[in-house]
Amino acid sequence: MRAPLKENEIVDHPRPQLRRTQWLNLDGPWQAMLDDDAVHYEPADVPFDRTIIVPFPPEAAASGVHDRGFRRRVWYRRVVGLDDNLLPSPDERLKLHFGAVNHRARVWINGHFAVQHKGGHGPFSIDVTRYLDGRSMEIVVQAEDDPLDMHKVRGKMDWELEPHSIWYPRTTGIWRTVWMEKVAHSHVSKVRWTADVFTWQIRLDADVAHPGPGHTVNVVLRLGDKVLVSDRCMLTGTRLSRLFQLPDPGIDDARAHWMWSPESPQLIDAEITLHAADGLVLDHVISYTALRTVSVDGDRFLLNSRPYYLRMVLDQGYWPESLMVASAEQLRQDVVLIKRLGFNGVRKHQKSEDPRWLYWCDVMGLCVWAEMPSAYGFSSETVHGVMEEWKELVERDISHPCIVAWVPTNESWGVPELMHDHRQVDFVRAMYHMTRALDGTRPVVGNDGWEMPCGDFVNIHDYHADPEELVARYGTREGLKYTFEHVRPARRRLVIDGFDGIGKPLFLSEFGGIACMDDADPKGWGYSVARDGEELLERYRNLMAAIHRCRPLSGFCYTQLTDTFHEKNGLLTEQRVPKAPIAALAEATRGPDARLHDWYTDPLGHSELWRRKRAPEPAPMGGQAAAVPATPETTHASAGPEDQPGMAAPEPGFRLPSEAA
Repeated sequence: MRAPLKENEIVDHPRPQLRRTQWLNLDGPWQAMLDDDAVHYEPADVPFDRTIIVPFPPEAAASGVHDRGFRRRVWYRRVVGLDDNLLPSPDERLKLHFGAVNHRARVWINGHFAVQHKGGHGPFSIDVTRYLDGRSMEIVVQAEDDPLDMHKVRGKMDWELEPHSIWYPRTTGIWRTVWMEKVAHSHVSKVRWTADVFTWQIRLDADVAHPGPGHTVNVVLRLGDKVLVSDRCMLTGTRLSRLFQLPDPGIDDARAHWMWSPESPQLIDAEITLHAADGLVLDHVISYTALRTVSVDGDRFLLNSRPYYLRMVLDQGYWPESLMVASAEQLRQDVVLIKRLGFNGVRKHQKSEDPRWLYWCDVMGLCVWAEMPSAYGFSSETVHGVMEEWKELVERDISHPCIVAWVPTNESWGVPELMHDHRQVDFVRAMYHMTRALDGTRPVVGNDGWEMPCGDFVNIHDYHADPEELVARYGTREGLKYTFEHVRPARRRLVIDGFDGIGKPLFLSEFGGIACMDDADPKGWGYSVARDGEELLERYRNLMAAIHRCRPLSGFCYTQLTDTFHEKNGLLTEQRVPKAPIAALAEATRGPDARLHDWYTDPLGHSELWRRKRAPEPAPMGGQAAAVPATPETTHASAGPEDQPGMAAPEPGFRLPSEAA
């Protein structure tokens, strides 16, 4: 059984907002079989003939297989020894958790069929207690994923054998952590946190499995060392709903010590303890939340009741050796790099990212637009599959304060005939309203990019390379009506079906895409091309200067963070090496008005108040802000790529990509 979490180990936990101190990680070597033609149906018939390193998919080099061919099924098998710490007593349960299995998973435990789960991006769990018959447990997983199915949720996974254009290698099978934990028969199974800055309250909704007579729940909330709440209540059912009124200091300067933002990412630690009637502790879980509210007021996006300008970057979330999978440290490093590049937000594109990445966005302060991976074709199968999977993902991530908007639909993917088929318009609207019904605390995007029939924002994708043309289109409120009616980036209407977009927050949510490349990679591409790092920096400066002149914008999202396979339009290479000095890129990202703010002098964009109040403690516990790595630099000039641990510095002159090859 895994030892209790050490202070610096929290980021390894696959479920950061509902964790217990003991859990067993089942990642590592599993027996496997690539059932390309889907000819095997039962575990007893499967000739397990190879080893695969979970959670890496067989298409990834890190899996030890590195086979990107077409396949319908992948089989996995592992036998786990159960010692006294794992074997459940009569009043305990053993839970098996899968972070994600693409696309349909069927699981057998000790030869017994246990569960089927459909949807390749969401988590699922199994109570395996009933299947135990000794001190070992055999787990067999069948992962079925038709590579040519265009109506399932795919994200960026290519339907062609070799990745092309903006499409990437497939991710088949198990691709998130598999893990186990032992819990009491009565235990906390789910938590949801909701903050309301207007009333200075935090709400907890917790599901409790199998509550008994006289069971009580104790909730403790802490701000640093200060106990804010210590509340005990009697359970009367399977759902505990409590509203905690916090002491409101009122004045902004005092409230700033309590509230979460990218400049001051204050988190509130939480502990939930379930007691039996006689006082015996049945369950103890560790979590965290934050005081943070997002909303819309006219044409402005609000964070904590104040207009807030979002400087975002598009992040595909791929790594060369492991595809959509990353280690805890790689996830942390990406958040550090995004902050150091001057961004205060990120749009995770066509992917539901690992909750450990969301944890670091919470801890370091990074606003996130959470996006649904799309299907490509439209059918009743699309409607059912996308809706069910999106509900799972929203429920999984709803308590993370970093998430400030939901993006259920992108660029008419999965609804290719929005202009002509009202069923598809109804589906986009249904996704929008369903998301609003699941979470009424965050804005929801209707269809990111163009052909918007609804939405709390207006989001435009426009890759025009001329900065002055972008100013002409989005630089004045008077010109927006003409832009909405007559300008068609990618030859698409921007707003449709009676939705005019006027008076809503406007985001240029994809633009730029400047490649930095030479002729050595004939398949590489970008929306425009710079020959080397100096030219990339100059183009980026000019483009950002134009965007910052566009006062009607509530924010932007630059394409993109890293090179990704054929796309060479990252500010970083695939290996996360900056293509130009990171301090210069950050200055362009932040814009001329940034000099008016105290966060301008901090490499991670944290305010002076935040830097003063957070002690340089070495360990993150329960989401404490001290988890942010020490950053002694005080100016951008001292925050170059060479200062970032693990980051290679480009040679003088920054002539990427040829000199970095």
